[in-house]
Amino acid sequence: MARGRGAMKLLILGGTGEARELAKALVKQGEHVVSSLAGRVARPKLPDGETRVGGFGGPEGLARWLTENDVDAVIDATHPFAERIGANAAEASLATETPLLRLARPGWTEQPGDTWHWADDLDHAARLLPALGERVFLTSGRQGLAAFAGLGLWFLIRCVDPPEAPLPRRHEVLLDRGPYTVERERALMERHGVQVLVTKDSGGAMTAAKLTAARGLGLPVVVVRRPRRPEIASVTSVRDALTWIGVATKGSPA
Repeated sequence: MARGRGAMKLLILGGTGEARELAKALVKQGEHVVSSLAGRVARPKLPDGETRVGGFGGPEGLARWLTENDVDAVIDATHPFAERIGANAAEASLATETPLLRLARPGWTEQPGDTWHWADDLDHAARLLPALGERVFLTSGRQGLAAFAGLGLWFLIRCVDPPEAPLPRRHEVLLDRGPYTVERERALMERHGVQVLVTKDSGGAMTAAKLTAARGLGLPVVVVRRPRRPEIASVTSVRDALTWIGVATKGSPA
């Protein structure tokens, strides 16, 4: 499907900092970049290049879009927990023989002094909480909070946009967007008397300060594992993604 010369047309499934960084680098190289955003955040940070918002209509719709738009390659740079679009991208790329790359930041690593409890999903995380603390700092995003609705614990729920019901009966919502500092995170936890932190294994530096703050306060952390993704070519850095794009679409490094 590659043109072999001239500007490439690349689809970035984005919404992450890595996606924006990659789009910026590719636009600077003169490539035609279309970044697709899910549209779940009210005021997203827009990348360089062309932007589209909303779904494609499943794998079939994405396959049709790739063909109609003569796309040279797809880069799945979505959030580590955006498993549905990842599966759709794998199926659509296979159907259309379009090269596909997964760009995913590494997950977090437990450090000395940490007390982490790994959970397979949000339901599992909810089952772990009663034994760990009464006051919970919940930073797993605004979706899926129904898993915690039946608990009698108190929750500080932080997310970018207002969360979806149902919510825990005892809660306070904090609308905020990273990056965060260790000092602010520690002060927030102390002010609210937080006893346990819940987070997804999102990775990256933008929201890692909460883990350092929890370590310093001696708080347990429930960490939700990343969902399984399709077995496709994967890299962890924008630099490696640029190299892959050059090889996959032009036959030489970018």
